[in-house]
Amino acid sequence: MEGCMVKCLPKSLLISFLVIITGFGFLWFGLQSTSKEPGLTFEVPQIETSPIATVSASENVIGIEGERVLVSKVVDGDTIQLTNGKTVRLIGIDTPETVDPRRPVGCFGKEASNEAKKLLAGKEVILQKDISETDKYKRLLRYIFLPLQNNQTLFVNDYLVREGFAKVLTYPPDVKYNEQLRQAEKEAREGNRGLWGRCY
Repeated sequence: MEGCMVKCLPKSLLISFLVIITGFGFLWFGLQSTSKEPGLTFEVPQIETSPIATVSASENVIGIEGERVLVSKVVDGDTIQLTNGKTVRLIGIDTPETVDPRRPVGCFGKEASNEAKKLLAGKEVILQKDISETDKYKRLLRYIFLPLQNNQTLFVNDYLVREGFAKVLTYPPDVKYNEQLRQAEKEAREGNRGLWGRCY
């Protein structure tokens, strides 16, 4: 018995060693083949704190020219007030009415107004002028860009149209982004997004 333990010990160690190596081999090749299969990649999820914009609605902040201002209040889906007291009307878009006492609240108007509040209330934005300075109500006419993370910006006028919160409303000569906004509206309409699925 004593002699067997001495003679058998190296053989049992060898067997244990081979079992361990074989196990690691199966584990290694199993992981390699799994990682090569499509759709089985593992990524750390990114926490989104800003609205998800389509590629067309987001741009690099470095290329955006305009005046940086702070939004104090969102009047409705297409009109905001700044901390300096000025009112801004978003160019090229029209959201359903919510504040005009002469008209009833429009279909999808509250949703559009709430989305604008979520996006812009209390935020620093970049205002970009087209041709006209103001409209007949003395409101500044501007495109609005909202800085996001990673030096990206959200083109708010485009976003509101593309997601179905607004329709295109063009008043020449302010037509700089007219084609982009019309394409955004086409996508929203075809996808029945927002007011296109609810009101038409």
